[in-house]
Amino acid sequence: MALTLLGRHNLLASPSEQLKVLAQPSPRLPFESQLVQADLYPLRATGITVLQINVGKLCNQTCRHCHVDAGPDRPEAMSLETAEQCIEVLAKTDIPTVDITGGAPELNPHFRWLVERSRGLGRHVMDRCNLSVLLLPSQADLAEFLANHRVEIIASLPSYRAGQTDAQRGDGVFEKSIEALRLLNRFGYGRPDSGLVLNLVYNPVGAFLPPKQEAIEAQFKKELRARHGIEFNRLYTITNMPISRFLEFLVESGNYEQYMTRLANAFNPAAAAGVMCRYTLSVGWDGRLYDCDFNQMLELPIDHGAPSHVRDFDPAQLHHRRIVTRNHCYGCTAGSGSSCGGSVT
Repeated sequence: MALTLLGRHNLLASPSEQLKVLAQPSPRLPFESQLVQADLYPLRATGITVLQINVGKLCNQTCRHCHVDAGPDRPEAMSLETAEQCIEVLAKTDIPTVDITGGAPELNPHFRWLVERSRGLGRHVMDRCNLSVLLLPSQADLAEFLANHRVEIIASLPSYRAGQTDAQRGDGVFEKSIEALRLLNRFGYGRPDSGLVLNLVYNPVGAFLPPKQEAIEAQFKKELRARHGIEFNRLYTITNMPISRFLEFLVESGNYEQYMTRLANAFNPAAAAGVMCRYTLSVGWDGRLYDCDFNQMLELPIDHGAPSHVRDFDPAQLHHRRIVTRNHCYGCTAGSGSSCGGSVT
């Protein structure tokens, strides 16, 4: 079933309301019971190799699947003080990768400062880009900036067809995305031997799991090259998480129980062992710490005695912290698994 909620007010906007829905009795085991059976309970971090920084919820788009509930009217934005605290963490650790996300992270006034400082510390930087932001008049030099600082771009593109992309992201977004991808290609992104990495992200338009990553990557490469002359490096498949706008869609369309049962039945212990929260630390726009971006949107901060704010960062307590889990975690452990870097297994 296709999504039909673009532009509507999120009826489950409160994280506490979402957690109540996720905790409702159903024909599935609680996620923690699955971890016990897989000998993974309690789930613990294995270190920190990615510092994921969510700089806010402001976005120039309002996508139907958005777990952040981002949009043009969202005021949440990371301050310079909090951004400086993130850089302090990098300066006193050897965390190799900085993953900047939003909203449209580029719209935060301190985005470029974060990129420059992170690169100055020798860290690999990733930008989770919605593509259309590259075409805004205020961002006319953004593609060049990203290329000059050799930032890896991870861009969402639900389909190589206009109808499916616009159904999820809004009318006209597909054409803007294609124009932005061509712009990135002109700067060398996705081109062989350029060293400028352009990865795409695919998530289903509806209440079902994504297909095998390798197969759909080959299909995307063939179609985008033939139809639009576009090149990219990798395609990541990501499962739609049952939170925020997508959770509302599931409830309103009567698909919630079916979807959650589908996720639970597809639980993969190997995927659970490799989930991104085990090696990622997520920083919220206000500096609070989370095990992942999804927990952040549900306001489930790091717990079990570990520091809860970036200003109190303590590697000894955070590197092997106990991870906070709930039933939405089924989204990352179904089938081949799902993470910000695509399938897990």
